[in-house]
Order: sequence, then C-alpha cells, then structure tokens
Amino acid sequence: MQVTKLVLGELCTNCYMLEYNENHCVLVDLGDGAPVVMRHLAQKHMTPTAILLTHGHYDHIAGVESIRKTYDLPVYLHTQDAPMLTDSRVNLGDWLSNQPFQPVQAWETVEDGDTLSFGSLHMTVLHTPGHTPGSVCYQCEDLLFTGDTLFRLSRGRTDFLGGNDLQMIASFRRLANLSGDYRVLPGHNEETTLSFEKVHNPLMRGC
Repeated sequence: MQVTKLVLGELCTNCYMLEYNENHCVLVDLGDGAPVVMRHLAQKHMTPTAILLTHGHYDHIAGVESIRKTYDLPVYLHTQDAPMLTDSRVNLGDWLSNQPFQPVQAWETVEDGDTLSFGSLHMTVLHTPGHTPGSVCYQCEDLLFTGDTLFRLSRGRTDFLGGNDLQMIASFRRLANLSGDYRVLPGHNEETTLSFEKVHNPLMRGC
C-alpha cells in the first residue's frame, strides 16, 4: 500500500492518493487542483475508485466535482458537513478564493464507525468534530488521515462557522486514546506520527 501526497491550491492542501491492488487508488481530500491530480493519475496509469473527504471546507473540496464527473466516482463525507458541498458561503469558498466554486452534484454520507471497503482497503471513519461539525479522520491499517483536526505539533482552527473548541478537545482526547501507533497524514504541512504527537503536541499532551 503506497501513499502519494499532492499539494494543491493557494492554501497548499494535501491531497492523498492511496494505492491498492494493481493500479487502483482512493483519493483523500481534493482541493483546487483537479488538472494536477488528473495528470498524476495518467502518468501513473492509476484508476481512482472513490473520493473521501475529511471535511467540507473549500480548500479540501474545490476539485471534487471535476474529478467525480470525469471518473464517475462516489464521494464520501460526514453527514454534518454535507451542506458545504453545494454552498460556497458555508464552505468558506467566498472568503478563501476568488475562483468560482463548482458544486458537487452527488455524494454519500458517512457516520462514526462506518467502514468503507475498496478492494483490499478497509477504511474506518472516526468522527472528530471541532474544526467543522462533520470533520472525520480515516484510519486504514497504520495510516491515519486527519484532515484539519490534527497537524504536526498543532491542530485545526475552531473559529470558523461551525467550529467548536470543546469538541476539538474531545476529538484530541479520542485520538490520544487510540492504541498503537499511526502514521498521521494531515490536511496541511508535513506528516507526523501519533506517538510523537502524544508526547509533543501541547493539546494532545494534556489529554
């Protein structure tokens, strides 16, 4: 299982290509940069099978509809963030970018504890609200895609519409209580590990 990171858009959002079986992949978050993703898929002869979204902010969903329509892919997002897929005011697109937002036309919702299976991949949904009401992490074997919940030595903002500091603290507590270690793949900046964050991240250290 191989993970490729593509950094997309003005806010340098991490889009992850999680490869499985032979020449198939799942995309996790898809910001403003659909042509970059398509070129990379073509160069690697990869066939995408799904788009998983950690939350619904513009910088994580701006390229979704273009890719979804081109490859006829299912899109997965937590129920509480679904309104962001069609409203550039709610998803902060009107504030974050001067580019027009292409609303997503079809999606499926997920809830805490759901498992999404794609060939040999099995991804578990962990609801981790705080940055947005529907923020989730996706756990797959020793990988943890944390979106804008957990960053290296930091955390996502809670001052946007729908953000909640108490929920963020509870979500950090949940992640801190996960057994074992994980490779943490966040929505921005460099990757880290859960064991490192448990020791060094100020918010997680207090959990």
